[in-house]
Amino acid sequence: QSQLVASGGGLVQPGGSLRLACDASGFTLGAFAIGWFRQAPGKEREGVSCHSRRDGTTYYSVGAQGRFTISTDNDKNMVYLQMNNLKPEDTGVYYCAADIPPPLGRNCLSWPYEFWGQGTQVTVSL
Repeated sequence: QSQLVASGGGLVQPGGSLRLACDASGFTLGAFAIGWFRQAPGKEREGVSCHSRRDGTTYYSVGAQGRFTISTDNDKNMVYLQMNNLKPEDTGVYYCAADIPPPLGRNCLSWPYEFWGQGTQVTVSL
């Protein structure tokens, strides 16, 4: 049975780092698009980063660009989000998501993902 299980969240001080992991058992990462999303308290869910194997593209939100890095280990069916120089505004529940890749040229951050994991809490605070 396919499932997405996110882990690695926690409490970190501003400027610190965290590495989130998504166990994408049952998903052939080479055939899917994988995304990381977050939802802050009182706010709508927003895209953070995604990778589409169809065309090898990777996207980051403006806030994540330069600080976060998405990576995959296809042999282990794992997706990672390395987050550096964390800021209080990065606080939220982080979700990994998977779906068939979007059409060529479309940003996978705006894709309506069908499969979602349960989320992991990231809190950036002193």
